[in-house]
Amino acid sequence: MNGWYAGPGETGPRSLPYTPSGLFPAGAPPRPTWREPYRVTGGGVAAGAAVAFVWLLLFGLLGHDVRSYAWWTVLAGGLAWLASGVLVRYGDRGVATGVAIVTAGGWSIAAAVVALRWAQSGDWPLW
Repeated sequence: MNGWYAGPGETGPRSLPYTPSGLFPAGAPPRPTWREPYRVTGGGVAAGAAVAFVWLLLFGLLGHDVRSYAWWTVLAGGLAWLASGVLVRYGDRGVATGVAIVTAGGWSIAAAVVALRWAQSGDWPLW
């Protein structure tokens, strides 16, 4: 007998010494559960997205050509991201998420419009 298992020629079951691996601790006290003070909810994300959409739309309508539209969108998006940063730190993180997502989408649309105009005219439209 070698102490760990019943080899050939040995009869009968043998109990194995059990040493837990630590992967699933049996007698450990439960870990603390941390709760988010301002949970991200779908309603908050939708509200932030709607407000950011209207914000970018109003600033985009101030532009009378591609150049001014792009710069107004960059300015509005920068202000929206500043507000989103403040909301992340002190307010509703769901609203901040909606604002950030829609602002990134608005900047992408403005970049696509600028790239399309640049491809059509061969002249960089922002300067």
